[in-house]
Amino acid sequence: MKRFPTAHATHPQWRMAVALVLAQLRAQMALPGHAQAPTLGLIYITDHYAAEAAALLDVLSAALPEVTDWSGTVGAGVCASGAEYLDEPALAVMLLDLPPDQYRVFSGVAPLPRSASGPFAAHTALVHADGHTPDLPGLIDEMAQRTRTGYLFGGVCASRGAGVQFAVAGNGNLAGHGAAGGVFSGGLSGVAFGAGVELVSRVTQGCQPVGPTQRITAADGNVVLELDGQPALGALLQTLDVSLQDDPQEAVRRIRSTLAGLTNANAGTSGAAGRTGHFGTDTRVRHILGLDGARQGVALAEAVEPGMQLAFCQRHAAAARADLVRICTEIREELAPEETEPSAASMQRSRIGKGAAPALAPGRQREVAGAIYVSCSGRGGPHFGAPGAELQIVRHALGDVPLVGFFAAGEIARNQLYGYTGVLTVFCTTPE
Repeated sequence: MKRFPTAHATHPQWRMAVALVLAQLRAQMALPGHAQAPTLGLIYITDHYAAEAAALLDVLSAALPEVTDWSGTVGAGVCASGAEYLDEPALAVMLLDLPPDQYRVFSGVAPLPRSASGPFAAHTALVHADGHTPDLPGLIDEMAQRTRTGYLFGGVCASRGAGVQFAVAGNGNLAGHGAAGGVFSGGLSGVAFGAGVELVSRVTQGCQPVGPTQRITAADGNVVLELDGQPALGALLQTLDVSLQDDPQEAVRRIRSTLAGLTNANAGTSGAAGRTGHFGTDTRVRHILGLDGARQGVALAEAVEPGMQLAFCQRHAAAARADLVRICTEIREELAPEETEPSAASMQRSRIGKGAAPALAPGRQREVAGAIYVSCSGRGGPHFGAPGAELQIVRHALGDVPLVGFFAAGEIARNQLYGYTGVLTVFCTTPE
């Protein structure tokens, strides 16, 4: 596996942007150590180009006939190594050099098989989803079950218009796909990867707990009624050290800036905040929608049930930066051979088993062939202090590696749908 050519451009006219991208790709494909005949392409566009998505794909496909498979979607922004384009016309493209028998493009008209009875067995999958799809969390969980590891990564398309997805499978990879167009809306699409594709994926939450982790002991739908046997509203006010009677305006202001980190009852300690002060990957951060004064409850943007764990939290730039550096550091450590005893984190991942973040086998030095970063549309730009700051952090911490991605309306990792997170996945290669 060689280094993946990547390109990105912005221009009011999509044809000019595509021309700039093609020039960059061809220049990189001519360089030593870069893939010269890649077969899989990833396309991420902002919604400024969504109406011309089919024509854009046609131009790219015609100019790169060696690339037989395409996948991608639309975002509120797109990103590349050290750069991000938010709310402006732009696209980012990566060409992957993978063995053809180690990946499959899927979509609604050519879904991933439910069982691995055929010649290809999916181990992980990059997933693009339409947020308007009914029961999207259930579909994501069902898709995870179609992979042997249970691990997905990707995001929900973000667009002020159509939520387009790109999905083209060449060489007869999937029956029926050749008769379908390459641009879709609704449902799920993406790329499934076989066991021969080594990758490492991590999730950054960017939220910091402001109180203890408590157990939900009473709930009704999406309303938390009790935490550790006490009224949930009282627990929230105590955590924030505010009073609705003494200073209601300050209390409401603090509550509006507070979120709730939820962890399922069977997650153990893998979702709780550890010594780093950051949530684990089993925690889902959700909005506080309102307060139920009559029942002293707190309404959340997710159905809850007794036994789940909850920790109130807040988003701020310092926590987001620190956690983003943390996951980049973990990935860099995975790429290096383990010459010492396995870390507690790697031992925990080995115990989690199915659904755990992919980790590499020890003993070999790896390099990054390419990376995909999916971040929440609410994290880009000002949240990190300046335009492009989020991707500059990734570049500084991970190095100048080929990277593309998009700013999503929801992020996918494992079998869960997240919010306010970043999902960083790197494809690895062993130096010759």
